[in-house]
Amino acid sequence: MRKNHLSFSLSFLLPFLILHQTQAQPSLTGYTCSPNQSIYPCQTYALYRASAPDFLDLASIGDLFGLSRLMISKPSNLSSPSTPLLPDQNLLIPITCSCTSNHSYANITYQINSGDTFWIVSTSKFQNLTTYQAVELVNPSLVPTNLTIGVQVVFPIFCQCPTQTQLRNRTNFLITYLSQPSDTLSSIASKFGSSTQSLITVNGQTNVTPFSTILVPVSEIPHLVQPSVSLPSPPSRERKGVIIGLSVGLGVLGLLLLLSLVIIGLFWWVLFKRGKGGVEKKRFEPLLSDNFMADVSDCLDKYKIYRIEELREATEDFNPRCVIQGSVYKGSLRGEIYAIKRMKWNAYEELKILQKVNHSNLVKLEGFCIDPEEGNCYLVYEYVEYGSLHSWLHRDNKGNKLDWKTRLQIAVDVANGLQYVHEHTRPSVVHKDVKSSNILLDGNLRAKIANFGLAKSGCNAITMHIVGTQGYLAPEYIVDGLVTTKMDVFAFGVVLLELVSGREAVDDEGKVLWMDAETVFERAKEDGDEVLGAMVDGALVVQSCSMESVMNVLAVIRACLQRETSKRPSMVDVVYMLCKADELHFDFSEDGIIPSGVMAR
Repeated sequence: MRKNHLSFSLSFLLPFLILHQTQAQPSLTGYTCSPNQSIYPCQTYALYRASAPDFLDLASIGDLFGLSRLMISKPSNLSSPSTPLLPDQNLLIPITCSCTSNHSYANITYQINSGDTFWIVSTSKFQNLTTYQAVELVNPSLVPTNLTIGVQVVFPIFCQCPTQTQLRNRTNFLITYLSQPSDTLSSIASKFGSSTQSLITVNGQTNVTPFSTILVPVSEIPHLVQPSVSLPSPPSRERKGVIIGLSVGLGVLGLLLLLSLVIIGLFWWVLFKRGKGGVEKKRFEPLLSDNFMADVSDCLDKYKIYRIEELREATEDFNPRCVIQGSVYKGSLRGEIYAIKRMKWNAYEELKILQKVNHSNLVKLEGFCIDPEEGNCYLVYEYVEYGSLHSWLHRDNKGNKLDWKTRLQIAVDVANGLQYVHEHTRPSVVHKDVKSSNILLDGNLRAKIANFGLAKSGCNAITMHIVGTQGYLAPEYIVDGLVTTKMDVFAFGVVLLELVSGREAVDDEGKVLWMDAETVFERAKEDGDEVLGAMVDGALVVQSCSMESVMNVLAVIRACLQRETSKRPSMVDVVYMLCKADELHFDFSEDGIIPSGVMAR
């Protein structure tokens, strides 16, 4: 009888338990989620209000969230990315919502400045879209009361992805909104084109608590009504004439003053050269050296410091016949062969990243040298004797020597190296220049990633200075300057494509390899995977390699080269798939790659 009573109680409570799980439950640490839900990650939005004095332009707000101005202006219904903003003006910030440790967040990386605390940044800069308790939860290794200036902290913006039921009911976005004292459920629904009842259903509450997180269900991106910013009227004709006259007068006066300064400067420079000769140069050399040594002081106990005379002797005074590639020389130091990279001042950023990494699939830094006299810095690396993957694949027909087993092992090695810098460094390192010429092969044809000259510590950043190699650059980096680990995943997909096809990333006619592959992948949707065979290097076909394994790697390539970053796999997933390429069969879809079973042998 007791058992029946228990069964009845559970059956009676079950609908309420299910309702509790599907409704958003805001708390100090955000919304709960299940990591195995297929709805994560998803693209959604958070409403942000422009505020004085620091966040009244899209550039500063974009920097805060790691976005370009265009990525904010389009969904926010602004006519231009350079449109000036007014205090409290509403903006829609695109965010990627993921399920991490059973909580759904959009993780935004922020660099701590002087005076910052978790609470100050959460409330003032991120406007209570998160809480300091949630920040502490996702940054367990940091001490909130002892934050170092410059440290990278993840600020988890509260968000949630629509359930499958909500998606079927045309709720495509759950917009994160921080309620204001004057808000009601009805006013919030009206602002976003939603309904009061849907707000109650999603949030599980019938009233609004000021400064609490509300999820607003919408079927499409809402049309924000933006204020018109009035520009000052042009001056009258009389006033315009006065302004022009004053401008001309001041311009002439400024030009005369500038010429006077130039003449005086030249006079003193001549006196200086006659009286002191080269003394001043020598006086500044120790200062230049001291500044650099202060920058790299934390590296001194880890690396050898070489004298410039040693490097000159090792490379026959940097003789061109010692050049390995570009500005990298082969030289013998203290009885060992090394690769010596000459750089213009200063190499601090590269040194700062290299001292954080130590992995067998990364080229090891042995030491460095500074030469204040010429303004150069030299990095001394281990010498990897078999040269670059690019030369093996594309020069002198050496690609024939690399069989499929070796190429697959090279792919796994590179993937392991990238996984390490993405997942096991804090903050994550983005290499930014993954390409076959930056992959070196040792005596056993095992691969090592080289050249961290463009690498960036910390991801989800925006840059206006686009650097890299044509044919490997991810679309989002070219268009918006977005720097994330997924740009390395894209470039790695191109390297995989080189390994499979034997073709260069950009051919002599300027054709981009991944774009050609994209066309073939589209054809495969209609004509079947048989058309993919045309992409395989003829040398592999002659070797009678496992075509099942090659097709599995092609499926990985398709995933890595997805134009949408959210659809690309992480390097963790890539490593797993490549290690299983000889064992499992992968089915590719736009949502990812799924192992469908063990292949028959």
